Amino acid sequence: MTLTDRIVASAYTAGWAIVRFVPEKAAAFVFRRIADVMWWRQGKSVKRLESNLARVTGGDQASLRALSKRGLRSYMRYWMEIFRLPDMDPKQIHARTHSHDEHLIFDTVASGRGVVIALPHMGNWDAAGVWLVQSGHPFTTVMERLKPESLFEKFVAFRTAIGMEVLPLTAKGGGTAHAFGTLAQRTRAGGVVCLPADRDLTESGVEVDFFGARTRMAAGPALLALQTGAALLPVIVYFDGADWGLDVHPEVPVPAEGTRQEKAAALTQGMAAAFEKGIAEHPDDWHMLQRLWLDDLEPREPRP
Repeated sequence: MTLTDRIVASAYTAGWAIVRFVPEKAAAFVFRRIADVMWWRQGKSVKRLESNLARVTGGDQASLRALSKRGLRSYMRYWMEIFRLPDMDPKQIHARTHSHDEHLIFDTVASGRGVVIALPHMGNWDAAGVWLVQSGHPFTTVMERLKPESLFEKFVAFRTAIGMEVLPLTAKGGGTAHAFGTLAQRTRAGGVVCLPADRDLTESGVEVDFFGARTRMAAGPALLALQTGAALLPVIVYFDGADWGLDVHPEVPVPAEGTRQEKAAALTQGMAAAFEKGIAEHPDDWHMLQRLWLDDLEPREPRP
């Protein structure tokens, strides 16, 4: 474990140990101040957020700066809530989540058909998970293996405690963790799977048009829906004042014709279109502080 890994792990451990016991108003004030300092310093992540938001809104520099300030406050609110979530009343989270068209999830599951929920990195997706569990629908998700391993284990324990089944994206030490096979079992059995899907810049990602430019999004949701017959439902989560909001979009239809690859591409493009709508409506709560579009990536070194 490197020194940086130790520092990161210690920071998260301290967050879960301390922030949950601080009065909510005091914690909110501190995390807003952290966000404002980050915004004022205008580091790489802040500049990247503003560059991403520029594609969404097309606003001038002054409006983008104001938007990125709200965006960073939203992002730090997410982390404050993560550290406090273990002590928050799940029933209160459910009561304070203002959901729209949630019947699209519930009716599909009631019919015996599985559901694949695809989400962009917005709002507080862990609080949305609590809402879904409290609605009577425990679910399975996949999590990238973090470094150090102890930090990954803490996140798994945190999410398991609030009702999620968490599968590692990769096996310990590298290699395939066979998460897809388990996800397919869950959806074939009429269960619910939730997958973040708005960023996958690996070679396995599916290219889509997104706010007028090309990017790659995760292929998993579309492939899972195709293989198991589950419904692919994009869901947008965001902050609604002091509460939480959640919009369920209609099922992305599977094309009647085409190869498996062509159908997966069409499903992923439909998912991206739903994400576009949700992000445009709630740009403050889109937590995308990394490169996303292909023409923003650093050029690769040519292979010898």
